[in-house]
Amino acid sequence: MPVEFIGMIGTRDASELYGPTVSITGGSIDLNYVRKFAKVHEDGGFDRVLIGYSSTGPDGFNVVSYVAATTERLKFLLAHRPGFVSPTLAARKLATLDHFSHGRVAVHIITGGSDAEQQRDGDWLEHDTRYRRTDEYLDVVRRVWTSQEPFDYEGEFYQLKGAFSEVKPLQQPHIPIYFGGASGAAVGVGAKHSNVYAFWGEPIAAIKQRIAEVKAAAPPGKDLRFSVSLRPILGETEAKAWEKANYILSRINEINTQPAARPEAVGSLRLLDFAQEKEIHDKRLWTPIAAATGARGNTTALVGTPEQVAESLFDYYQAGVTTLLIRGFDPVEDAIAYGRDVIPLVRQEVQRLERQTATVA
Repeated sequence: MPVEFIGMIGTRDASELYGPTVSITGGSIDLNYVRKFAKVHEDGGFDRVLIGYSSTGPDGFNVVSYVAATTERLKFLLAHRPGFVSPTLAARKLATLDHFSHGRVAVHIITGGSDAEQQRDGDWLEHDTRYRRTDEYLDVVRRVWTSQEPFDYEGEFYQLKGAFSEVKPLQQPHIPIYFGGASGAAVGVGAKHSNVYAFWGEPIAAIKQRIAEVKAAAPPGKDLRFSVSLRPILGETEAKAWEKANYILSRINEINTQPAARPEAVGSLRLLDFAQEKEIHDKRLWTPIAAATGARGNTTALVGTPEQVAESLFDYYQAGVTTLLIRGFDPVEDAIAYGRDVIPLVRQEVQRLERQTATVA
């Protein structure tokens, strides 16, 4: 299966290196920067870019609409948190965006792992209840996308009568659904609804185990793909890559004057557990930045030369991962380097493996 590369864009120049609250999913809007950031990914051979979500950040629907108008090939992964927009309206908004972007939209469902994040938008449901709501939400969204007749729906969270949309997605049978969540409550919902189940950057053995768990929870015969998110740190030599990695860590420790708060999200807690076990897993999966930041999101790194990092990314592919989300600590320059020096190497290895497999068959 072909490998898919996803980057991540924000609306301002942002990184953990600029401060503990300078998130790529928040802040002000710099239109020139957004255009440049998107173009770098398109020119670099990325398939998609993730537009993240936070309870204080810009609206992702509008960001995708703007970036779609400034690019030609690049696709988009729009992070969306169920519960704040009616599922019928969300389905119509996404279908509309799919047409105006010429079929370049996918949606990334993030139910939410922080009570504080949820409560800023007025959501007081507890963790597992939120996932039950997400299950209903996606039931409705998918039916709105595919139903040729009005339908009624009677659930715990949503009650609808005559629900219908005249606008259907350009992509058929529906817009691709990506899903993130590491808790037990998440697995069943994500396995049921998603096309791609996303993990943060855990060791390969753990990723294999999680893939098996999600597959076991999926409906019989369902074709599921899997994603891993990582932060490559590159150097011309391995020594220079480690110099860069240690500088990044020292800079983060310098500006994070307060100890990182313990996260609520299960995925973050898993990363902290791996960081506590040891600093380096597998060949070069480096965990100290996760420990230093409280594992706020995608915070485990692959450290090495472009060839070494490409090798490690290919190891994840061989473990069953076909989507690789990679972003750097110097967002624009790192994206340029990934597109120039890493992505072509991984694609070459995937193509070599496909040819080898076809020859054996």
